Amino acid sequence: METTRQRIADALREEPRTASDLAATLSLPTPTIYEHLEHVSQSVADGGGADGDGAGSGDEEFLVAPPTCRECGFDGFDDPVNEPSRCPECKCERIEEPAFVIR
Repeated sequence: METTRQRIADALREEPRTASDLAATLSLPTPTIYEHLEHVSQSVADGGGADGDGAGSGDEEFLVAPPTCRECGFDGFDDPVNEPSRCPECKCERIEEPAFVIR
C-alpha cells in the first residue's frame, strides 16, 4: 500500500498539479498537501524517492511554477511551496496557485 507522499509523488510524475488538485484527488485538506509537498520536494532533492526509501531516481527534479498575482503578474514570492494570501506588490488577493511537477 502506497503512502500519501508516494501517491503525491506519483501524481506529480504524471503531470503538473496544484495543491488544490491533489487535495481533491486524495481527499485531503489543502494545508495537509502543502506539508506533504515540503517532504516530497526534500526527498526528490535527496534522490530518495517520495518517502526516502530510495525508490526515486537520482536525476529527478521537483519543479515549481510559482504563485502569480492575477492582477499585476508578480511572481517573486518568498516561498513558492506555499499559497500566499495576497500580493505584496498590489495587495490583490487573486493569486494563482503554484503548480508542482516531478521530472
